[in-house]
Amino acid sequence: MEDKHCMTREEQTAARRDAIVEAARQLYEEQGLSRTSVRDITNRVGVTRTLFYHYFPDKEAVTSAVLDNYIEDFIEALRIWNAERRTGDIEHALTSVVKILRLGLFEHDAFRLSLASRENAALYLEFVNRVADRIASYMVNTTVRDYERFHEIKINHVYETFYLLTIGIVGYVRRHPDVDDEVIKDLIAQTLHMDRGTTLPDKGPGSE
Repeated sequence: MEDKHCMTREEQTAARRDAIVEAARQLYEEQGLSRTSVRDITNRVGVTRTLFYHYFPDKEAVTSAVLDNYIEDFIEALRIWNAERRTGDIEHALTSVVKILRLGLFEHDAFRLSLASRENAALYLEFVNRVADRIASYMVNTTVRDYERFHEIKINHVYETFYLLTIGIVGYVRRHPDVDDEVIKDLIAQTLHMDRGTTLPDKGPGSE
């Protein structure tokens, strides 16, 4: 009985924390980061400031948790992309992953716009580095591993390559938002030594 009661309290604690993070995310998207206060967040959730500070030491901490939520959403989109990759279709893989990059990282809600402002430059850099780390780790452990079943990888330092590729693409698209998708696809293909005239292998059994 004690273990069950303890688990129930843990679930309640997790749910309350998640509610605070979700409220912060909604407010950031509605009115931006700088215009949202801790009081706004607590009012949205319906909790006291004391309870907020029980879960988060300050606004920066809840903002970090919001960034983690965005990154998890992006990685989930990559999981779906990986599961739906068409056997042997490099063009489809490139086209769909560029779409994910644009929607996941450059959607023009108030939070993303404020995140990309000079005022939040340090936070934006942290966000991009976290995204690059998660993308690189995910690709190395899934898509690249599948590719290795059929082809010799032509690049060294695979994790580092995906990490730098992500940072480079994000930085370039941020500076040149109107860049054609074909350019982005070429940059990805060239960096990874992929021939857009050839095909990707079947993912094979056991891929994630």
